[in-house]
Amino acid sequence: MNDTNTATIYEEPNDNSGLHILHGQSSKQQARLIIGSSPIFRWVLNQVHTVARTDSTVLISGETGTGKEVIARAIHEQGLRKNGPFVKLNCAAIPAGLLESELFGHERGAYTGALTQTVGRFHLANRGTLFLDEIGDLPIELQPKLLRVLQEQEFEKLGSTRTIRVDVRVVAATNQNLPQMVRDRRYRADLYYRLNVFPIQLPPLRDRSEDIPALIEHFVAKCAQRMNKVIDFIPNEIMDILRSHDWPGNIRELQNFVERAVILSPGPALRPPLAELKSLARENATLPPRTLAEAERDHILDVLRGTNWVISGSEGAAAKLGVARTTLVYRMRKLGIGRGDNSATC
Repeated sequence: MNDTNTATIYEEPNDNSGLHILHGQSSKQQARLIIGSSPIFRWVLNQVHTVARTDSTVLISGETGTGKEVIARAIHEQGLRKNGPFVKLNCAAIPAGLLESELFGHERGAYTGALTQTVGRFHLANRGTLFLDEIGDLPIELQPKLLRVLQEQEFEKLGSTRTIRVDVRVVAATNQNLPQMVRDRRYRADLYYRLNVFPIQLPPLRDRSEDIPALIEHFVAKCAQRMNKVIDFIPNEIMDILRSHDWPGNIRELQNFVERAVILSPGPALRPPLAELKSLARENATLPPRTLAEAERDHILDVLRGTNWVISGSEGAAAKLGVARTTLVYRMRKLGIGRGDNSATC
């Protein structure tokens, strides 16, 4: 089995030369590495490196399992705050009634059951980075208070009138369509625009299938080491099947599938439960096909994201699609692709 150098592996540089390409790293070092050499993923990593050494707020969007937390941590570790704390909070995992306390802390007696004083995540992240995952699930009543912290870098604990000033960089992530939520009045427009200073769209695994073999080899090595097993061979026909699968759960699904495969493999060759993939393929085959308009809309969105929403010019979306700028703008309007989907530059 080949080692992980079949992929381009990036780690925070220790000089100003950019992202380093590393090979043969230890398992401890590999835990902090990001694997991927496809053009679309290289573009993402370039975006990460561009924004990391600023203090700008970053909004990471992408399907479930695409590695949003990994990218958020990379932004922190490549940035000027790398020696400060990296604090994370999943906004969907905390009951709405407790989320304000988790974010800002509370004084003793601030509410029934508040027996002690607590420090919120914003305070814990002072001089570092706060990663707010599933930011689309933030209750509407808390959104003005988050907006204030982003703008003023100050807040009050629950039950307190004392203003606390902090120095925190915020990286947020979501798998939801925040522009649509804004249009539906389920999300504040001013908060969305404040979060969307520097958007990064993570591609689904099906759009970077050339990265799948290296990811599989990395996960196999990691799982086999943990389980004290020797898996040093992946048959070509198996790798071809795994690479061609859609992986709707993206990298998380791939990693879990590989772990099952390592458990089930009796010898040095990887023997994954391919019947699971065939069953999923049959289920997907029963779904109604996408309409031509849906396919066109998805394709235009992918190209727009790949050009950072630049429409005109030799490197713009219109040129890459082979159509006139006016034609692309017309199709965007026809298909409901507006500036609210992201920030377009004409």
